[in-house]
Amino acid sequence: MLLQVGQMLSAAGGQSTSIAYPLLVLAVSHSPAQAGLVTFARLTPFALFGLLAGVAADRWSRKRLMIAADGLRALAVGSLAATILLGHLAVWEILLVAFVEGTGSAFFGTAQTGALRAVVPPRQLPAAVGAEEARRATVRLGVPPVGGMLFGLGRWVPFAADAVSYVCSSLSLLAMRTPFQETRETDPSPLRAQIAEGFRFLWDQPFLRACAFLYGLGNFLMPGMLFMIVVVGRREHLSGGEIGALLALFGAGTLVGSLASPLFRRVLSIRAILLLELWTWLGSWLFLVWPNVYVLTAAIVPFGIAAPVTDSVVVGYRVAMTPDRLLGRVESVRSNISLLIAPLGPLVAGLLLSSVSARTTVGVFATFGLALALWGTLSPSIRKAPSLDELDDLPSIASPAV
Repeated sequence: MLLQVGQMLSAAGGQSTSIAYPLLVLAVSHSPAQAGLVTFARLTPFALFGLLAGVAADRWSRKRLMIAADGLRALAVGSLAATILLGHLAVWEILLVAFVEGTGSAFFGTAQTGALRAVVPPRQLPAAVGAEEARRATVRLGVPPVGGMLFGLGRWVPFAADAVSYVCSSLSLLAMRTPFQETRETDPSPLRAQIAEGFRFLWDQPFLRACAFLYGLGNFLMPGMLFMIVVVGRREHLSGGEIGALLALFGAGTLVGSLASPLFRRVLSIRAILLLELWTWLGSWLFLVWPNVYVLTAAIVPFGIAAPVTDSVVVGYRVAMTPDRLLGRVESVRSNISLLIAPLGPLVAGLLLSSVSARTTVGVFATFGLALALWGTLSPSIRKAPSLDELDDLPSIASPAV
């Protein structure tokens, strides 16, 4: 409960700035391309520092690493709020803050996986991941309109709120007494060898390997689509609060999917769940027929419903099957693969929206989504997806509070 409450507050702050960042850049530069670039800067550290974050999570105290990451993020976004208040703001400063905040998130997220595993038995990990997705969905539903309204009150307000949320996250971590890792010996092997060990474990698991690449490429689509809603909504003269409300509809979809994930896991196989998410991208083709921001929003809601169900089975299975001493490195390798292309989504969307129509831009993303759906359907590794019943035989490593 402490972990979830702290992360809910932190996620609320981060979600409010996810809409505030592009709105701030649009207000300063009036350029969709530069607005896409700031999202690119926020996501890039996951690809640049993900492997180092994995080694750090397996070598050092995960709790201390998470608290340090929170402090870095609070300092970064707090300084941006102060800079806005002083009235001297350039796009490069926003890019720098977004990059620093993303760096803290990369280290925090890798260590957080170990924290979840430390307090949840293996068989309950899919349900725990589903609960995390419900928490994220609740934030996506309620916070975007608030973020838009906070930006309307003052451009600095959502960033100040985000800084406070990171402080709350640190306090919740300090209150937890459960160790975030098993007792482990110092690994004297070179950094490259430690990273390679995590990569080999993931590569030797065909299902986990296929999911990392398939859904990693899918991470190109959603950030780009959400960014397009912001830009297209602005072009159709929607206010920040109205755009936030549209993004909240996507959050409502993820909340429905999160709450319904236990039912999906009972009645569908893992393969059926995975394919269900991939084929929801067909909805984006509706925008080509009726190019309207409301149609674009409605088209991605089915994906929002399916995505948390997929995450609950894939993430839960991966975390349960990975040895604790390798968990940080395996997660970092997986995230490095799956998030390598994610920063390109908003960047490509911004560049396309600056040179071609919104309909053409969505058409490019819709074609990519169709290709992924066909790949997943034909993949032998996805066809031979495992069963969650395998988790019943795994020993629990959850440590009681002391």
